Amino acid sequence: MAESPAQERTEQPTPKRLEEARRHGQVPRSPELTTATVMLIAGVGLHFAGSRIALALNGIMRSDLALGREQALEASSLIPSLASSAAQALEAIAPILALTLVGALLAPIALGGWNLSLQALVPDVTRLSPMNGLRRLFSMRSGVELGKAFAKFLLVALIAVLFLKGRSSDLMALGVEPLPTAVAHAAALGGDALLAFCGALALIAAVDVPWQLWSYRQRLLMSRQEIREELKDNEGSPEMKGRVRRAQQEAAKRRMMQEVPKADVVVTNPTHLAVALRYDEQRMRAPIVVAKGADEVAARIREVAIEHRVPIFEAPPLARALHRAVAIGGEIPTSLYVAVAQVLTYVYQLRTARRTGAMPPALPKIDPAVGETRH
Repeated sequence: MAESPAQERTEQPTPKRLEEARRHGQVPRSPELTTATVMLIAGVGLHFAGSRIALALNGIMRSDLALGREQALEASSLIPSLASSAAQALEAIAPILALTLVGALLAPIALGGWNLSLQALVPDVTRLSPMNGLRRLFSMRSGVELGKAFAKFLLVALIAVLFLKGRSSDLMALGVEPLPTAVAHAAALGGDALLAFCGALALIAAVDVPWQLWSYRQRLLMSRQEIREELKDNEGSPEMKGRVRRAQQEAAKRRMMQEVPKADVVVTNPTHLAVALRYDEQRMRAPIVVAKGADEVAARIREVAIEHRVPIFEAPPLARALHRAVAIGGEIPTSLYVAVAQVLTYVYQLRTARRTGAMPPALPKIDPAVGETRH
């Protein structure tokens, strides 16, 4: 019985899968971490600067409420006055706003890194499906989110009760304090309350961050079939790799055949193997193999050699030794120096005899054991 797709997803996501997820805007994020960070920054800011901000706002309000009758009835002066007061209020709270903005930006980056994805803005029609909506509603992720919301409510409510109980005397004292003092004192108490709430939010964030990371990895788990398909896409199908390999072999064979006319001699088996040798005493330390092959390739090497009048020398043991021990473009081993030198000497003498019309030289006797020489 076939397994369901969810059961098959047992493999960790590949780097390509993670990169595709980032392009689609899928990165681990913890709203609880962002909330706790913003609340902590706001609480610290109000604790240290709340009194000054509150006094500045109180001064703006007192100034605006102290309008004369003529100013209140003059519409043309109200808008500039309102704009001036708004600018002063914004200037007073600007440090807190700037710090909370930085916190709101840095908290997500600390967990999932910076990610700008335009694909995440593309509408997803699958979200309009009622069945998909019901599955999300009754999924484990929704249950965890409901549990976090309930835990957050309980913790915040408990801390609120404890804070109100512990600072009740300070709260009651606000009613008998002078207005400027009460305003500054209330701002400081607000900062302390935010710091107290941050304890609960930090506890929830400490649980939420590992959960979000684990949940993110779970959503990106892959089946073995998906990994095989990804490897096939990255490396190509076996059929495509076979065609590429054959094309490379054909290209290498053509390049090799182009070197046969430059060879000094072709040593054969006589029909099963063929090895083309070239030697330039001014540039080479030893003769090199410029082409070699068996069966059909060997036959083609002989055809090219005959076409370009390259001498062909039958020496089965030497041909086997050269074909087995030397790669194309490689120098012959020292153990074959004598045998190859005999062949090349014969070829050079044969060329001289053909050019001068003299009798051709006798065929050299190549040691039959050369083919069994160990290298």
